[in-house]
Amino acid sequence: MAAAATLYLLKDLSRLSGHSVHTLKYYLKLGLLREAGRSPETRFRFFDEATLQQLTTIRQWRREHKSLAAIKQLLAA
Repeated sequence: MAAAATLYLLKDLSRLSGHSVHTLKYYLKLGLLREAGRSPETRFRFFDEATLQQLTTIRQWRREHKSLAAIKQLLAA
């Protein structure tokens, strides 16, 4: 039996990644992040472990002074 995937709300993702909620919403608007799903009742966004890993990669690239446009291209590749 497969284990259930861990899902995070935006505020949990913020706490775990060290990014502010505002920054995460901006990254969503730019297309750097994608939600894993939404709750049908509350419309809350859910994110998974892959998103958390992606935020770690984005933070590393930002520390290397890469622009958000360059990061978007790297993620698309």
